[in-house]
Amino acid sequence: MRSVPYVANNDVKLLESGGSYFKELLAAIDAAEHEILYETYIYAEDETARAVTEALKRAAKRDVKVRVLIDWFGTGHRIANRLREEFTQACVHCRRFNPWFRRGVARSHRKICVVDGETAFVGGINTNDDWHHDYAPYARLPAPRWDFAVRVRGPLVERIHREAQAQWTRVGHLNLAHRVNLFRETRKQAPGLGEHPMRAGFVVRDNLRNRRTIQRAYLQAIGRARKRVLMATPYFAPGLKFRQALAQAARRGVDVCLLIGVGEFRMQDAVANSFYPQLLAAGVRIVEYRKTQLHAKVAVVDHDWATVGSSNCDALSLFVNQEANVVVNDVGFAASMAQQIERGIADGVPVGMDDLKQLSWVRRTGHEMAYLLYKLTMRIFTIGYA
Repeated sequence: MRSVPYVANNDVKLLESGGSYFKELLAAIDAAEHEILYETYIYAEDETARAVTEALKRAAKRDVKVRVLIDWFGTGHRIANRLREEFTQACVHCRRFNPWFRRGVARSHRKICVVDGETAFVGGINTNDDWHHDYAPYARLPAPRWDFAVRVRGPLVERIHREAQAQWTRVGHLNLAHRVNLFRETRKQAPGLGEHPMRAGFVVRDNLRNRRTIQRAYLQAIGRARKRVLMATPYFAPGLKFRQALAQAARRGVDVCLLIGVGEFRMQDAVANSFYPQLLAAGVRIVEYRKTQLHAKVAVVDHDWATVGSSNCDALSLFVNQEANVVVNDVGFAASMAQQIERGIADGVPVGMDDLKQLSWVRRTGHEMAYLLYKLTMRIFTIGYA
């Protein structure tokens, strides 16, 4: 099982939700001198998204080469087309990922921005307002959406930049020779720089050579865990290996706590609930986050391993969609991330065996049926992907 390719001597800054993220992002875009590569899954029509759009257009006006890649499904056909027209008029290059599912069901769920090859942003934050629901943009949330991203400076940016360039090229029209050359280029890995502070790696999931890269990173970390595993995810529906890894860690005395978002999709909640009995029996702590929309995809293992990215802990992210995570091997960063997750756990509602016993047989049967339907659907969706 291949390890995460770490690079040393990086400056990785944790950014909580849009309030911190967009301030840093807009400042970097406005300071750009040569090139901006920007990827997002959802690109909304609100004030936050408008601020990003105007910043990208200003950069293009300064003769900065600006390339924007938006997911056609996540953004929506109408908005994606309108954005492409507006960007084209402003000399911003804009492409849509997989319109009309011409290349299968996979989506580009990544959120990446690379500025001048020197500063990169990676995480789970879409281009939309924290106070608006992702899938009901006119519905106001009770509190700002809870999410994270990182700002990266240092040697790791080169890897992120190379992958962003490759993704931009892949979405264009390539002949066979160009695709072979691109595949060879993505295979190249820069050597690590030794044991130094802020060692970080960039892991992506695609349908070329990185089909299981993100899941492998999680499984390796969980398998080595000795003290704790803290994980926050909006949707919890991983495969059997992932669930077994969590249960086995808890059985050997590791403090395993899952913070799971609920209330967004009833079907997804039912699928997650179907896993609760086995996980709780193994000693895994489960906490449901109900304060607002949980969109964070983050985890901390022991005292020095942490990840922030776009990959949910479900079959779509782990086996179908294109995703991007940063993994940080650093005590200080892990402590900061753990503090944030623990704050979310404190805001959540713990779930125990007594809660499950109070469920009616109808509810329990419904959870099992939801899981079977989800499993069947994912098997169909993952044909040719997983």
